[in-house]
Amino acid sequence: MLTTRIIPCLDVHAGRVIRGQKFSADLDVGDPVELARRYNADGADELVYYDITASAEKREIFLEVVERTADELFIPLTVGGGIRTAEDVRRMLRAGADKVSINSAAVARPELIDESAYGFGSQCTVLSIDTKWNGTMYEVYVNGGRTPTGRETLAWAREGVDRGAGEIVVNSIDADGTKDGYELTVTSMVADAVPVPVVASGGAGKLAHLYDAIELGHAHAVLCASIFHFGTHTVGEAKQYLRERGVAVRL
Repeated sequence: MLTTRIIPCLDVHAGRVIRGQKFSADLDVGDPVELARRYNADGADELVYYDITASAEKREIFLEVVERTADELFIPLTVGGGIRTAEDVRRMLRAGADKVSINSAAVARPELIDESAYGFGSQCTVLSIDTKWNGTMYEVYVNGGRTPTGRETLAWAREGVDRGAGEIVVNSIDADGTKDGYELTVTSMVADAVPVPVVASGGAGKLAHLYDAIELGHAHAVLCASIFHFGTHTVGEAKQYLRERGVAVRL
């Protein structure tokens, strides 16, 4: 039986982990390497590192921070932000990442997904989708949630999988940092439509939200930030809560 993954997310700006609401960045949470070390010890299944302003600022991700973070981990590390070419993917993997998450650059040039999947494998090619309800549809946004694209989320997820993405992350801009729960409608919509794992992201504020993302949102994994960063719950508490409710997790 496949287990549900619990994945702490580190949003990094200028070398520090930050948190805000709806893709803002106004609270300093701490050092990414220290947090990575803590979550590794706490039993996280994976860790995600997002350089959240790299794409908007049109700069490269901090390789040195990735290398130091990878040195502290014995769990898979996914890295995203500012990755624009297959060579960028190669550099992240050589720096210690196990998976590379692509977002804005894939929207601008979808062939990047094909190049990553062909060159390095679908298993390490993650398509991250920032999405927001615009009153008519769930629209894809880029540049850290700043720029609407006119693309419909479900269609983009399907295209990404057809091009070779081995995993989809659904980031709800509306729910991000609110602690009111994941956006279950768009998460389940994508999860029911693609044959690869879907990760719910944005909005976890209590353990029940994780369960809802899995049971109602049909997610295969949950990405969490504030609920862990601020000590509301530990990874171990989350896993025990889910296990008691019949969700298969790795303890």
